[in-house]
Amino acid sequence: MTSSRNLAHGRTDSLDQGASATPTLREEPVDVPLKEKSPKHPDPEAQPDDEIEHAEETEQVEGRTAGEKDVLIVDWEGPDDPQNPKNWTFKQKWAATAIVSAFTFISPVSSSMIAPASDALAAQFGITSSVLIALTTSIFVLAYAFGPLFLGPLNRRWSSGDCWRTEERGKAVALYSLAPLLGPVVGPVAGAWIAERSTWRWVFWSTSIVDAFIQVLGVFFLQETFAPLLLERKAARMRKEMESDPEKAPAREIRTRFDHSDRHWQQIFAKALVRPFKLFWFEPIAQLLGAYMAFVYGLLYLFLTTIPGIFEGVYGERVGIAGLHYFALGVGLTGASQINARFMDRIYMYYTKKNGGKGRPEYRLPSMVPGTIFLPMGLFITGWTAQARTHWIAPDIGIALVGAGTILNFQSIQTYVIDTFTLHAASALAAVTFLRSCAGFGFPLFAPTMYQALGYGKGDTILGCIAIVIGCPAPWIFWYYGERIRKASKYARS
Repeated sequence: MTSSRNLAHGRTDSLDQGASATPTLREEPVDVPLKEKSPKHPDPEAQPDDEIEHAEETEQVEGRTAGEKDVLIVDWEGPDDPQNPKNWTFKQKWAATAIVSAFTFISPVSSSMIAPASDALAAQFGITSSVLIALTTSIFVLAYAFGPLFLGPLNRRWSSGDCWRTEERGKAVALYSLAPLLGPVVGPVAGAWIAERSTWRWVFWSTSIVDAFIQVLGVFFLQETFAPLLLERKAARMRKEMESDPEKAPAREIRTRFDHSDRHWQQIFAKALVRPFKLFWFEPIAQLLGAYMAFVYGLLYLFLTTIPGIFEGVYGERVGIAGLHYFALGVGLTGASQINARFMDRIYMYYTKKNGGKGRPEYRLPSMVPGTIFLPMGLFITGWTAQARTHWIAPDIGIALVGAGTILNFQSIQTYVIDTFTLHAASALAAVTFLRSCAGFGFPLFAPTMYQALGYGKGDTILGCIAIVIGCPAPWIFWYYGERIRKASKYARS
């Protein structure tokens, strides 16, 4: 069987999230230069959740077994192909990122908006247990644990992708990771005033209205970025042109560089569903960083359910006024996120240049260091100032530091996981999300009992000490030993 080199070379590194809809395909003659190849069967376990770097992808489809007919391999037409989402303008990229972030924003808004109105809901339904009252908020998060395990990898494979290159990824992740953390801030503030001025039912009605608006934006303005799907559409158009004019080109099979003869939908679904569980059980990176991320996320939802208790119970404020203190958490989240967005990519490029131009996932970890310091510091300040009934600004400062520590840890861990498991980023993030969502569900349930028994001072001190023990060594361990761990991994990128 004959084979020849590809003529078009396009980079396709990607993030696990992206946007969807189809850019306009240019009309091309059938005999446009394509790559004629004989790709081999790639490792079934190495099928990417998203696009990956061009060199890595072409290694997986280098040739076919003898006996198969020649095929035309459809690829991007060079590194500047306008159909490649990597070559979109920054305006297009940010529009896609903003719409996807809006979806990740409204979901936690819905999950947390009921927190300040939970007492009103409990009064109407006769709920007296503090654990059950906290459950009205945290039960929503439990669904986050299982949804990504099944839907995340399939969604990444079939509908979405990424439009950002590796060196541009930090700012995009900063916005994307800020949205689901800022949602639990905006939600309770709005929910507090809605509960005070109206009824708790309007908490749910209002989020439904906003969610419907975001869905409409997605339907009309979200563009497709998943390279395998875009190239498959291009290949389908070329097949149609060949069938309509058989004299224009010899009949031959047309496939994209992501396809091979064993790429059956049943095999793809099976592997995509199983892979997050394999990563969860067998990958130390997913386990260790996932455990710390789970602790941080659990603290976030613990604060969401205890802020009303602090400012309504200790400081005697009305529901609406007490809800305004969620803005302290928002200040920490937003401020740290914006600062980190300006430095994350610069730090990555600085260390990459020092390493002879070769990037490493560990270069995403420096911003995690201040995050591991701010988090326990904020816990100590919040707990002891609330216990001592100092001016309300003091616990707000502690809450802001908790927010800053949370977002710095989240952004560093997410980009590290994405860069480490580039081929399987969606599955890796699904595994990490499972852990953190379980913690987000469980932490608020024991918080009321803990604070009633120990008080805010001792309770937050225990949490702060755990944060120091788990969090502070983490960036240093992965900085020095991360590469060794990745090399021993089946799924991690070496």
